Amino acid sequence: MKIAETVTFGGSGLDRAAQLRGKSGQIDALLADATTRAVVMWRGKPLVAGEARAELALVPIGHAVLEHAFDAPVFLGLDNGAARFAYDVSAWEPNEDAETLGAFMDPSEQHHPSLPNDNCFAELRGIMTRLSPRDAELAATARAVIGWHDTHGFCAKCGAKSEVVMAGWQRDCPACHTHHFPRTDPVVIMLITHGNSVLMGRSPGWPDGMYSLLAGFIEPGETIEAAVRREVFEEAGVTVGRVDYLASQPWPFPASLMFGCRGEATGYEITIDPSEIEDALWVNREEMMDVFAGQHPTILPSRKGAIARFILENWLADRLD
Repeated sequence: MKIAETVTFGGSGLDRAAQLRGKSGQIDALLADATTRAVVMWRGKPLVAGEARAELALVPIGHAVLEHAFDAPVFLGLDNGAARFAYDVSAWEPNEDAETLGAFMDPSEQHHPSLPNDNCFAELRGIMTRLSPRDAELAATARAVIGWHDTHGFCAKCGAKSEVVMAGWQRDCPACHTHHFPRTDPVVIMLITHGNSVLMGRSPGWPDGMYSLLAGFIEPGETIEAAVRREVFEEAGVTVGRVDYLASQPWPFPASLMFGCRGEATGYEITIDPSEIEDALWVNREEMMDVFAGQHPTILPSRKGAIARFILENWLADRLD
């Protein structure tokens, strides 16, 4: 797919400079460099700037907001030669509690007193399509790696508390000397077609009218193609023949890599597994155009920024080459 990397979080060519991660002297020098800036995260939310919340608010190392960081920063890479580090300031407690904090689409914003009035922490799902490709890659990387540290503080082999090394890209166990690395969970999400129609499904608890492409985790020892066929059959009882890869998307909620695929169904009959999904149906191209125009009576368009919407839009435009 020629435009595969234009998907949200699709990558901006950030120089991750992985060769520097194990060189503590050079990392220290970058932290002391006047051009170095920090991507600041608070409980999964990036610090953004402007009324439109359309850009990351990068702060210099030593800024007061970073005093709340309780772990070493993560070296994200070089942005046009300037170093970028991610800091987790989740230890900061705002004066006001937000009832929606932690919700799927948390609309609340948090303002730190040391920052300008137009700087705030905002839910990444809500702003991801406004960010530039570079800011989106930085934010997604920071959220995923910091989230991994938050849930992997102890050795999975012996249970001892592990230590952050390699500029935030590894944890080592001082007791049994096991190395631990940030995890990424592979997920297939698939455009399953039969003739002029595409298979759509919805999970329990989704907002009324919300349907999307079927998706599921790849199992150990399984290929992408096999996962597509298995997941579609398990969820909707539809058998799939040919499978092709389309595009991928890092999805840091919390740590997935979405493999977008298309597959050809061998028939129309649907038999859903209610323990997997709530409903599945075929939607033809003309109906899907109404969905994206906001004119369908029962189906809402997929969320902006998600790879499902990206694939569906390009299917409608006949750009899946």
